Amino acid sequence: MNKILNFGSLNIDIVYSLDHIVRPGETISSREINTFCGGKGLNQSVAIARSGLEVYHAGKIGRDGAVIREALDGAGIKCDFLLESEGRTGNALIQKDKSGQNSIILFGGTNKEITAGEIDQILEQFSENDILISQNEISNVPYLLEEARKRKMKIAFNPSPMEDWIKNTSLEGITWLVINEIEGEDLTGSSKPEEITERLLEKYPDICIVLTLGKNGVIYSDKSGQFRHDAYNVKVVDTTAAGDTFLGYFIGSIAKGSDVPTSLKLASLAASLAVSKAGAVSSIPTVEMVMDMLE
Repeated sequence: MNKILNFGSLNIDIVYSLDHIVRPGETISSREINTFCGGKGLNQSVAIARSGLEVYHAGKIGRDGAVIREALDGAGIKCDFLLESEGRTGNALIQKDKSGQNSIILFGGTNKEITAGEIDQILEQFSENDILISQNEISNVPYLLEEARKRKMKIAFNPSPMEDWIKNTSLEGITWLVINEIEGEDLTGSSKPEEITERLLEKYPDICIVLTLGKNGVIYSDKSGQFRHDAYNVKVVDTTAAGDTFLGYFIGSIAKGSDVPTSLKLASLAASLAVSKAGAVSSIPTVEMVMDMLE
């Protein structure tokens, strides 16, 4: 089996539990405060590992990042390419309301210290058809994607948070573009799921689009056809890691050789289990939990 590399963010998340997301000029009290390990990169690596696959995580932590290394090790993630610096580890300030919805402020920290030279050194350890997973929470992402293309790696790109460079850069060479409705609208100008996929395929006919629609499920589209899968009806406690869990399980299932409908189903099950629990890493289910729900 080809190797999987997730070159992504590592954060220490501080989560405030509130009655509602704070409004401009408003001061409110928090019912609870918790600290978790997170970041889209870390969450996605944990999801891949818990889906039953070996994954290497490349990223950078600061002097305060020992808890991140412990979380990666504890999840069985390969840390051969975990970098360290004297800076402060990435941080996320998360507001979570009583319905489980969230609002997030990111501080990049060491995630934004990753250099082109460090990317080169790490990618030298990977080759054609190995899988690269990337988000937009680290520095030098355009360079990372271009170098992975040159090595003919398969690329799963989750363009979050959305920035102008993504809108103005060719996504040619991306294997799987994993986006939500907001990101789809930013890329195409349309808020309609069918138009989002159509416009992206017109521009990038060789790409595979995975468009997540929250409670409305997911649409997968490529040049050979389209598949849909509905979301599962569960009580929502915390949506923080839902998308990351979906991506990790989808790519994990595809990497094992499953077809698209099966991969969508397993990823949707995993995401539904994730939103039913609090936290990011702590909410991501194991493959045994997903299979139990499937049965």
